Amino acid sequence: MPASIVQFDNVRKTYQMGLVTVEALRGVTFGIEAGEYISIMGPSGCGKSTLLNLLGCLDRPSSGRYLLGTEDVSQMDDDALSSVRGARLGFVFQSYNLIQQLTVLENIEIPLYYQGRPEEESRATARKLASRVGLDTRTEHKPFELSGGQQQRVAIARALVNDPLVILADEPTGNLDSNSGKEILRLFDELHAQGKTLILVTHDNSVAERAHRAIRLRDGLIETDVRR
Repeated sequence: MPASIVQFDNVRKTYQMGLVTVEALRGVTFGIEAGEYISIMGPSGCGKSTLLNLLGCLDRPSSGRYLLGTEDVSQMDDDALSSVRGARLGFVFQSYNLIQQLTVLENIEIPLYYQGRPEEESRATARKLASRVGLDTRTEHKPFELSGGQQQRVAIARALVNDPLVILADEPTGNLDSNSGKEILRLFDELHAQGKTLILVTHDNSVAERAHRAIRLRDGLIETDVRR
């Protein structure tokens, strides 16, 4: 059986809000194999955002273990988590999170800049990825000169620039019209076909149906985990 590249073992996350302890995740266990395309769904307050923050090494579990690849990231300090995020994870957000003063190429290059990669190498990688997401002719444009769908393509290219172990997408079509949303989902389909591991958080059933596995949360627990 293939080894998991993501493994959660009885992961719990609690928050203290004044005198009240909130259990956002109440003992979550699951594994993800390389090349899987997974949707994570559930009602508001079910723990989706908390789970995404933990998967993205933006936060640490209160208890339990999280293995990313062969690394136990559960108890890493902030600097170590930051290094893992930069090297092993790619993020695609609903609001794109592009820097408006930078060009398409410069936005794609940002993760490589923070890793200290040579400028010539970074620029070549960024051009290749701009082409891969269909933005060959827009590389010197800035985000405000692009449509929402094009901005999300830049964000996807940026997420791919470090050849991440996992791509995490948080409501990636939430700010797009239906046609642009379909284009982005087709691009995710292509990435999955090329062997990328995708984890997509969404509230939209039609978006979730593109994934080959659906995890549904309720009250901080996995309610269902269905492979299609």
